[in-house]
Amino acid sequence: MFGLCVRFTCKDEASAGAYDRLVAETVEAIKAGEPGTLVYASHLVEGQPLQRIFYELYRDKAAFEAHEAAPHTRRYLAERGRYLASTEVDWLTLQTGKGTGG
Repeated sequence: MFGLCVRFTCKDEASAGAYDRLVAETVEAIKAGEPGTLVYASHLVEGQPLQRIFYELYRDKAAFEAHEAAPHTRRYLAERGRYLASTEVDWLTLQTGKGTGG
């Protein structure tokens, strides 16, 4: 299993709304066409209206690479910069858990 957690900070409220629309379109494509993507969840952060957190789990590194190469992900990566002030990525290695096979 391969995962990451990403914190995004949007530039302003208008950017946050546009970013959320881009994310919604991207997630629909992920649901429809990425069997190796086990979890791809976008979260709002209570009390931080400009922040979003993604939690992503992939079957393996190859599934992550397929996700990164998909047309919808390439579009998301190309467009997200206009809405974001910052991005922080934490790469995850599964230790143990429920529903994870670990």
